[in-house]
Amino acid sequence: MNQPMNEASGRVVNFNGQLIPEAQAKISIYDSALMFGDMVFEMTRSFNKKQFKLREHLERLYAGVKILRIPINVTIEELEKKCYETIEANEPLFASDDEHRLMIDVSRGTLGIYQAVQGLHKGPNVIIADFPLRWTVASMGILFKTGINAVITSQRAIPGSLLDPKIKNRSRIHYLMANIEASMISGDNNWALLLDPDGFVAEGTGDNFFIIKDKTIISPEGRNILRGISRDYVMHELAPKLGYSVLEKNFEPYDVYTADEAFMTGTPFCMLPVTQLNGNPIGNGLVGERFKEIINLWSKNVGVDIERQIQDWNGKDSTSQSDAPTPYRFKK
Repeated sequence: MNQPMNEASGRVVNFNGQLIPEAQAKISIYDSALMFGDMVFEMTRSFNKKQFKLREHLERLYAGVKILRIPINVTIEELEKKCYETIEANEPLFASDDEHRLMIDVSRGTLGIYQAVQGLHKGPNVIIADFPLRWTVASMGILFKTGINAVITSQRAIPGSLLDPKIKNRSRIHYLMANIEASMISGDNNWALLLDPDGFVAEGTGDNFFIIKDKTIISPEGRNILRGISRDYVMHELAPKLGYSVLEKNFEPYDVYTADEAFMTGTPFCMLPVTQLNGNPIGNGLVGERFKEIINLWSKNVGVDIERQIQDWNGKDSTSQSDAPTPYRFKK
């Protein structure tokens, strides 16, 4: 089954507690999210149709809601229940090999000066969309074989002193600018890698970055990055079981060039190898054995061969052929 992305798909979205057709789920042009990027969000995935770390995603969402003082009146338990209700409503429309990708958005709602406009929802919007995970990852299967060429862009990460990246928010134009710059580099498989204002490696545009040196997995400090759910899973659950040490510290591009291996983590693809930095090989320039060991344990834990699943989706979804930007890349 390869559902078209339109109302005829039959998928529904939980929009402020009501299930409505996907194509009808719209917010006002006067919403604070459109005006200021004033929205917190989370995106999840399933394995064998079972949500992975949903509660952890929601806890991070509610931390952002608290810090940004968005006055929602839905408890975390109620929102979790609504997530599962949305999945249940859409499950009959998903192919047997599909996984559920939830997108949970919370906006402050219509700005005060526009509240007199008739017919607009007043107050925050809480939206749960559910679509096939393959939309996001269908073109990524090759990367498990070739690895990513991480490209350091002139666009820097925004530090926590200016806009705290630990709050997962929709003010992400700097990510897009980095992706546009990376797309101008010749060759394939180029993904943006951002430095922080001090020149230390920070993160990708929607993914966390790691290097491996000997038996130590090293992550940038959690100051100027989004502290990813997948990042946490690697550091605190997978790595200890495999006998790796884990270290959070500032490191520079030099440390990446001289590392044994590198990889990125993100919810939809879990882990992807990084085999080059700015076209220079990391280690021997091939997908490393340590990377394989970690992702194999992840696959075993969730009962899904993560690499094969994503490779099997390659070319099966027309959205992967679009020239429109993706969360990770800006196509030429």
